[in-house]
Amino acid sequence: MERKRLIIEMGMGIDQHGQEPTIAAARAVRNAIAHNALPGVWEVAGLSDPNDMIVEVQIAVPYPEQVREEEVLAVLPFGKKTLTVEFGGMVVQGRAIESLNDKNDEMLIAIAAVTVLIEK
Repeated sequence: MERKRLIIEMGMGIDQHGQEPTIAAARAVRNAIAHNALPGVWEVAGLSDPNDMIVEVQIAVPYPEQVREEEVLAVLPFGKKTLTVEFGGMVVQGRAIESLNDKNDEMLIAIAAVTVLIEK
């Protein structure tokens, strides 16, 4: 079957304390999908079940090998989900605060692209 893209959403997420790339990545995905509605999935594409849409997530984040895939994809409420993680994003010097369990003074910034496709 041929896949058709319906929408591409972009987002950014930051973990200011704790230095967790998974948290930054999940926040980037949440930011990407935060202000959308997808009536075209039903009204144009004709899907009857939102879990029939395909959702491909691409994340660029520092320390990509530390990202826990299932936690990032759990942000998405529907769809057949896949995740690709690559090195990117940004590390910005912040301030380490011991009571917030900081390991160092890094703030991790992730960017995400979330693509919704259907099979035709």
